[in-house]
Amino acid sequence: MAQGKLRVVHYLNQFFGQIGGEEKANTPPEARAGAVGPGMGLKAALGADAEIVGTVICGDTYFAEHLAEATRTVLELIKQFQPDVVIAGPAFNAGRYGTACGAVCQAVVKELKVPAVTAMFPENPGVDIYKKDVYILPTADSAAGMREALPKLAAFALKLARGEAIGTPEEEGYIPRGIRKNFFAEKSGAARAVDMLVAKLQGKPFTTELPMPIFDRVPPNPPVKDMAHATIALVTSGGIVPKGNPDHIESSSASKFGKYSLKGLDDLTPETHQTAHGGYDPTYANADPDRVLPLDVMRDLEREGRIGKLFDYHYATVGNGTSVANASRYGAAIAKELKEAGVDAVILTST
Repeated sequence: MAQGKLRVVHYLNQFFGQIGGEEKANTPPEARAGAVGPGMGLKAALGADAEIVGTVICGDTYFAEHLAEATRTVLELIKQFQPDVVIAGPAFNAGRYGTACGAVCQAVVKELKVPAVTAMFPENPGVDIYKKDVYILPTADSAAGMREALPKLAAFALKLARGEAIGTPEEEGYIPRGIRKNFFAEKSGAARAVDMLVAKLQGKPFTTELPMPIFDRVPPNPPVKDMAHATIALVTSGGIVPKGNPDHIESSSASKFGKYSLKGLDDLTPETHQTAHGGYDPTYANADPDRVLPLDVMRDLEREGRIGKLFDYHYATVGNGTSVANASRYGAAIAKELKEAGVDAVILTST
């Protein structure tokens, strides 16, 4: 490595670290010299001023299930490379990966006092958890956005490593962190507010100085008064589908949901059903799909008279990486069908 180059350490999950897919998600942290996988593209984007001196890799499931231990180990591995800056991801819309990237960057900044940056889809759960402590650049929802994400990550990381001042989210392109800074404005707050009001009344563009959060408030339905005569439906985002996944529901970022008959079935078996979900270890769900979609228990309740009837169909999609907008659309469509079919209540299962 040429003298004077900035030292970069890259954090990846098991998939982008080229170890394997979901079957390798329990891989504990390990370190490799140089760039790995997308690190090659990141290396090119960093140019001659920086070098990826090491890559630290950890399986998504391992990190999620051993958060404190995995964070400590990853920090020790990163520390050995003596980095000037750490880059994690990009994680796109992979929830566990995004959470791990955020946790790693947060720990690097707080414990090692080294700047760090990551990138992910704005709806990734890692954003809400870590945006106040970590610089997070927005990406597309899938790895199709890798080519666009890497140059932005590289440019931002170089700026951090050089100790350059970081401007506002609008100036720099990172996801707003909810941090307020005092500054002297040319106009008073009252004058600026009037300017915004006039622009709004005239249909002209304006930018509020205090964006308000938007909460999706869903009022709870009243309780079912008579369960013994109620029709209950099963719906899942855990991906339980007939064997072979006939509707080809994607394992991540699902573009559809499926409706499947339960007529004549008292139990879900490995021969009849499977999970299409790519966000968790499918071993136990495939061995007994009732673990995610409890048909066997519902039939018991039906026979015991504790519910009136189990609806003849179940609905399924995959929650892994699926955008809020799509999930809301699927939910509305499923609810409409269930209401028209006279269903009284729904048991919604996840993973």
